[in-house]
Amino acid sequence: RIGTGEFMDSMALDHLTDFAAFALPFFRSRPGLVLELKTKTARIGHLKGLAHGRRTVLAWSLNTERVIREQERGTAPLERRLHAAAEAVAAGYPVAFHFDPLVVYAGCEADYRRVIDRMFAAVGPESIVWISLGAFRFMPGLKATVERRFPRSTITCGEFVPGLDGKMRYFKPLRMQLFRALVAAIRARGPQVCTYLCMEDDEVWRHALGFTPAER
Repeated sequence: RIGTGEFMDSMALDHLTDFAAFALPFFRSRPGLVLELKTKTARIGHLKGLAHGRRTVLAWSLNTERVIREQERGTAPLERRLHAAAEAVAAGYPVAFHFDPLVVYAGCEADYRRVIDRMFAAVGPESIVWISLGAFRFMPGLKATVERRFPRSTITCGEFVPGLDGKMRYFKPLRMQLFRALVAAIRARGPQVCTYLCMEDDEVWRHALGFTPAER
């Protein structure tokens, strides 16, 4: 699995670079590899005619409408992302979804449950190859940068503590509660969909998923 889109959007500039037109046929002819393109865009029209051979997974980063509106400036609205995912399935692509970063705020659990319901309404579980969950985390130095560049943002004002990896993380019980609730919501609609956590320890995995990575 060759993952892209960790530090920038895989598809935001593809209509200019045309990288997918090169990459998808390349991966199509290599059965031991899978390419994942992660995005917050809805621009996939140019991908529909490419020979992908189901060796490329189109993945969407999802969040609540509040987080998209307040923190994901310039990205596609949730409804357009889900519509694009449905179009990708119709074009034969396997798809994935990433709830990362999950942002903790009053009422967030109910909001994320609604996003999960809308996700499964747009794309059936049989077409989803994996779903990841990851809570908002950041290196300590980033806080000053966020406050300088986005003075109206409150994203760094949560209950954060230093993690063992040096990153600022939500207090562990908050993360565990949210993960467990969202995993339950996902399993209720798509019990067979591979669901995993990003950058969490065994205690959090066992609480949310009932097993640790080493056990699987």
